[in-house]
Amino acid sequence: MCRIAGIISEKLSQNEIRDKVKLMCRALQHGGPDDEGIFEDANAHVAFGHRRLSIIDLSSNGHQPMTDAGNNVWITFNGEIYNYPELKAELLRLGAQFKSATDTEVILQAYLNWGTAAFARLRGMFAFALYDTGKALTYLVRDTAGIKPLYYSVNDAELGFASEVRAFKESGLVTEKDPDWPIRLLAFGHIPEPYTTLKNVFSLPKGHFLCWNHKSAGYTLNRYYADNLKNTVISADEAQRLIHDMLNQSVNRQLIADAPIGVFLSGGIDSSLITLLADQQKKEQLKTISIFFDEKNYDERSYQNIINNKINGQNFSHLVKQSDFDTFFPQIVNAMDMPTTDGINSWFISKYAHDSGLKAVLSGVGADELFGGYPSFNRIKYLGYLRKLPSWLLKMSVNFFPGNYKRLTSMATDHPAADYMALRGFFSVADISNLLDTGIDHINKVLFGTVPAQPPHSYDYEHASWFETHFYMQNQLLRDTDVMSMSHGLEVRVPFLDEDFNQTAQSVVPEIRFNKIQPKKILIDSFNSLIPLEIWNRPKMGFTFPLQKWMNEHQQISNTDNYKGKAAQNIIKQFKNNRTHWSKAFALYLVQNNG
Repeated sequence: MCRIAGIISEKLSQNEIRDKVKLMCRALQHGGPDDEGIFEDANAHVAFGHRRLSIIDLSSNGHQPMTDAGNNVWITFNGEIYNYPELKAELLRLGAQFKSATDTEVILQAYLNWGTAAFARLRGMFAFALYDTGKALTYLVRDTAGIKPLYYSVNDAELGFASEVRAFKESGLVTEKDPDWPIRLLAFGHIPEPYTTLKNVFSLPKGHFLCWNHKSAGYTLNRYYADNLKNTVISADEAQRLIHDMLNQSVNRQLIADAPIGVFLSGGIDSSLITLLADQQKKEQLKTISIFFDEKNYDERSYQNIINNKINGQNFSHLVKQSDFDTFFPQIVNAMDMPTTDGINSWFISKYAHDSGLKAVLSGVGADELFGGYPSFNRIKYLGYLRKLPSWLLKMSVNFFPGNYKRLTSMATDHPAADYMALRGFFSVADISNLLDTGIDHINKVLFGTVPAQPPHSYDYEHASWFETHFYMQNQLLRDTDVMSMSHGLEVRVPFLDEDFNQTAQSVVPEIRFNKIQPKKILIDSFNSLIPLEIWNRPKMGFTFPLQKWMNEHQQISNTDNYKGKAAQNIIKQFKNNRTHWSKAFALYLVQNNG
């Protein structure tokens, strides 16, 4: 797990390219504290940078950027390839030679033997740049679930890429801000892919590779992984058996490490299940990391203790208080890279995992999206009803909908993002217009002016799963987990997002995969002899902090004098009276304090 960066440019001198890549690496040092490497080819006007967090093969053999024996291909790689032992065995039979025990070298040899077809054979979380010297091509490649970030910019025969947006700005490669990012943040609580806070800096789509031709200084964007999934599992017994076996395989794969590894344990179903499975498979004692609070409504210690008493492991439990939030708040905001209303919980638990000597942890992210764990799964049917209303009626209703219901007016526009705003959004288009003093037409163009990937138009559980996966998990949970954990030099692995497990889960017919009475019932039934009754029968809580109280008592966030405009000040007054959720107040704070 690392951080990567690079530049290909005919506009800059080689010294300028190298210096900028070094500045990019310096900006990314927190995510790769163990080593730094630079590769450059002056004839190709290219330089790759790498910051290393050593997880597999801790020796100098894992130094990057890395090349094969013949210097035919160079790579700078961020991530983990969990099926690299199997791929390596196959490549050895084909005559490939290896000089290290790294998964990085397996990617090199896989490409040399199979070309771009190798990308779809990788199982893991990854983002890498690969330079083929003979073909004069550079590939930027991102994993199928979008777990690892990769940003790029193309400007007049110049390609830049990095693991975080801050690297573009701090190197001077791209400095102009995208003036529309506050619109996106206020609408969604995050900045959705492919957009960023910088103009013409975009996120590489998951399951895609960008191919840069050094001769023509042009590029193509290609999908290497297609979801040709069909609902083929129609038996509940078969579904339970497959889910049981494939999740066990996923957890076993993701325990591969030459550095200390543990589990985030919140006390919910997903983290508890991952902890119990990891404990069964890990030979030495398993370390679990947990958080608790003085505020009793948020304290999950009783559930955490149930699991810790069942495993042969060591728990590191940490009390987080209002004073901790106040003390670390500036560091948390800086770690975000791009403004987001989530990630505070990830920052704290990642800090404590790092402080406890861990370099990698397993997380339960992804189960809710796959198996219907959110309230949105039962709410989405109402969007189907609203879609039957004429758009003019929804537009006229803007002054009649109270509070959060105003966001339903977004459905006057036929667009997936409009549906998501109605389902999970923050501020309505009209409210954003008032807060930013921006025309409604421009806001609609920013939010709904592009044609995205299309979800199923069924307004059922599969539709909700699509929304939660492609909007909330992709843009918020995964991005925030990555950037907050890597700010502490920690790797977070997500077994529920293993490619093979995902394919298995999505092959189950909706009637079995989802249950309107018991969320995630199929997952619980698949491990009913392992998960304690007290865990699966508890109320859903989520990994939640007492932020309504903490932000209300935070002097900067709750001070109306810190906000420009009556509309913003009114929102903060409502927040102080507990009539507005903390996430809306925090979104306003981030907009007005990021310039």
